[in-house]
Formats: sequence, structure tokens, C-alpha cells
Amino acid sequence: MHTRRWLAGVALAGLFICVGCAPQDGLKQVETEVGDLKLEVFKLRRLLEDTAHKADDDRAVGAEARTQDRRFQADLQETMRQLQETTRILSNRLGDPTVRTRATARPAGTPELPHLDPVPALTDDDKAFNAAMLDYNRGSYAVAYDGLDLFLKASPQSPRRPDALFTMGLCVYNQKAYDKAKPFFEQILKEYPSSTQFLPAKLKRAQCLHRIGMKPAAIKAYKELTDGFNGSPEARTAAQELADLGF
Repeated sequence: MHTRRWLAGVALAGLFICVGCAPQDGLKQVETEVGDLKLEVFKLRRLLEDTAHKADDDRAVGAEARTQDRRFQADLQETMRQLQETTRILSNRLGDPTVRTRATARPAGTPELPHLDPVPALTDDDKAFNAAMLDYNRGSYAVAYDGLDLFLKASPQSPRRPDALFTMGLCVYNQKAYDKAKPFFEQILKEYPSSTQFLPAKLKRAQCLHRIGMKPAAIKAYKELTDGFNGSPEARTAAQELADLGF
């Protein structure tokens, strides 16, 4: 746990150092780091939510285990808060026109730097998707759901469609509407078997079955993960779920 917090601190310190680097060399790196940070915030949010759901379902946890769980969640929340704050600062910096001006200007007498391709501007679809993900990371699940629903209707062919569907499923899953979440994950399994969201969706579908009381179907779905995708994070989670069920 302390190692995770130390690594997060090192990463954050490196990002702030990067902000102070020469803008000609650092602008693209900063923008890349912003995107990576947003993804890390999303992953941390999912991990925190999964931990909370597991704690809710565990009826035999002792006082010491509950204390450790609270500490774990507190550490995750603090790390996520730091990542979100750093993302906001870097995003604001990138949005400052003076930063972009400095990145392209070359003082007299200095050697010419290697050419850097301009960073493509975000499309309206990108902005809509990112805004919905930000709402999700803030825990505003209903707002995020509506934003992603509008995104899918406006951009039905977007390559981010599997991500949007998965996050919409998470939005209702995190509100414990498991029966409503399950179809989103099943749609990914049916329509996007090569997507990076395939295994996460497969696990979440199994957990939906588990949470709504369909125990035999849930066990079968968990075993599909442990037998067919051994070694994956989803298979390890499925194995833990099976252990909790006595298998």
C-alpha cells in the first residue's frame, strides 16, 4: 500500500517537473501525460468501486479486516485526488494560449530545434467523450450516463463505442442496478469481441449475475474466465469470487 502511494508521488513529482521543462520539447509529452493520467484516474475509480462492492457483499469480515479495507480505500481516494488535481493543472496549462505561443516561438540567436508535428486538436466527439468520463471519475454516474448516451447517438461509428458502452454499464452497476448493467456488458461481448473491454465486460457480466442472485450462471461465467483466460487480472478476480462462493 505504501509502495503504491510512494510510486504515485514519484509520478506526480515527475509530471510537475515536466511542466517546467522547455516547452518546445515538453508540450507533446505533457499532453500525453494528461491522457495517461485520465486513464489512471478511471482505473483507480474502478478499483475503488470494486473494493467497495466487495466490502458490501462480505458479511463475515472482522473488525481488523474492515479497518484495513477503510485504509485501502482512503489511500486510493487520496491517490486519485492527487491524479485528478494534477490532470486539471496540466490541462489548464495546455489550454493557456501563452504556453502554445512559447512552444512555437524561438528567441533570436538560439539554434533551431527539430521540427515537431502539431498536436491534432480535439474533435467535438473527443470533447464530449472526455467530459462524460470526467463526470464518471467525479462519481456523477447519472450525468456521465446521459453524456455517454448522447455521445453514442451522435457518433454511432466511433471507435470509442465499446469504451462508452462499458462505462455506461459501470454507471448503473455502481448504482447497484445490476439487472440494467448486464445488457451493456453483454452487448460488448457480442459486438466487440476484439475490444480491450471484452474481458472486463465478461467479468462484470459475471458479477452482475452473481449480484442479482443467479448463482449457477455466475459460477459458470466465473469459470469461463479462470479456465479460458488464466493469468489475466479478470481471471484472478473471478477466482476470488469463486472462492467466496465456496468453489
